[in-house]
Amino acid sequence: MSSSPRPIIAAVFTLIMAVCASASAAQTADLPDYVIDEFGAPPAIPDGALSDDLQTAIDRLVRISLDQNSWDIGDTGDLATITDAKDPRVAWLLADMLRFTWRPEFSNALMKTSTDLLGINRLDVFHPSELIDYMIAWDMPAYPGYLDSKRAIYTNYLEGWDEIFVEGDIDWHLVAWGGVNIDARPYDTTDDVCNCIPAADNPEVSTAQDATWLDDDAIVFGITINGESRAYPRRIMEVREMVNDTLGGRDLGIPYCTLCGAAQAYFTDELPDGVERPILRTSGLLIRSNKVMYDLTSGSVFDTFLGRAVTGLLYDIGFELEQATVITTDWGTWKEAHPDTTVLVESLALGRDFDFRNGRDANGPIFPVGDVDPRLPVQEDIIGVTTGSGTPVAFQRSAAMIALRNDQEIIFEDVRLEIDAGGIRAVGLDGADVGSHQAFWFAWSQFHPDTELWMP
Repeated sequence: MSSSPRPIIAAVFTLIMAVCASASAAQTADLPDYVIDEFGAPPAIPDGALSDDLQTAIDRLVRISLDQNSWDIGDTGDLATITDAKDPRVAWLLADMLRFTWRPEFSNALMKTSTDLLGINRLDVFHPSELIDYMIAWDMPAYPGYLDSKRAIYTNYLEGWDEIFVEGDIDWHLVAWGGVNIDARPYDTTDDVCNCIPAADNPEVSTAQDATWLDDDAIVFGITINGESRAYPRRIMEVREMVNDTLGGRDLGIPYCTLCGAAQAYFTDELPDGVERPILRTSGLLIRSNKVMYDLTSGSVFDTFLGRAVTGLLYDIGFELEQATVITTDWGTWKEAHPDTTVLVESLALGRDFDFRNGRDANGPIFPVGDVDPRLPVQEDIIGVTTGSGTPVAFQRSAAMIALRNDQEIIFEDVRLEIDAGGIRAVGLDGADVGSHQAFWFAWSQFHPDTELWMP
């Protein structure tokens, strides 16, 4: 008589559980203590491709997500298959579906499956963004083939993203919809109305003397190129979020992310042979609560914070934008320091005036960021710059301003800070501009996870 298979099955099951426990322990060991304290230990995360049964269940669920009327509340077979597979990587796609669900019953079923996969108590999460916070904090990867399903979901609901969702050096599972359409208007047609965040190309400007509408205490982002200065009022940039301009004989692309308090300026000229001037636009997408910008000319997506192309033709050639310095200050101090400055005209604000940090974002980022380096408060202002050695460093703005006003010298490697028109800029030891800007700590530390932090 042959022996019973039960001991063998039990042994295999024990081995599988041991491997999963070992994997989970290794994943936990790689995470900072503050992540475990806030989010707990991650579930075991498998490697490799999905099983055929699991992939088939996902494919059917994607089709249902695109036509939710076809889903019956009792049809839980595919969701049960996904739950039983115990592969938490699939929760990324369920979170994408949750962003576009309109049937409460379907949304509830997706949320239950997601929390089961992640081992999260449903009382701990009330919104898809909270699920994503857990997955970001745990460095949860996506499964192979994930992008195809995500592209199908996103392009089904909003037009214009077909050439955006392509393979590249970008973690597509971290990208989420910000609630607006892509700005795909042709260059220099930005007076045309769009259902998007409306960039401004070659905006109209006036002298400082004519800008009587702008109060002295209004926040502006000041840029000086080759001796020519221009102020970009925050009340305009909070509406436009992107400007393609020419200043001091140089072409610039200027993104402003309201969510992370960062206005940046990139040179978009003096390009490699065969590369046309990038025209920067807002895609309507976010990654770690930072706007995802793209080039209208080539269709390439950029890492907004780093200025590096991450998809498309420009990614293929390793293209990276050079950054210029942006000074965050008030209008009165800027125009006193730069009396010949120009400034964008009032009509570009479209009648809106916001201070998101003290309004919409008063309680922190409203989109997922996962864990935040606890060395500074989430929305603490920093001055960020990369040194000549490639080391990113953040200077706590408040402390740096006090030190500089007390004539203290602030130097980190080959970078020195100085006060400029009431704001702070970083320069080289020879006084040359090195491209710095102000931002919230959470944003800088997310995109520069190995950043050094200067504090007195």
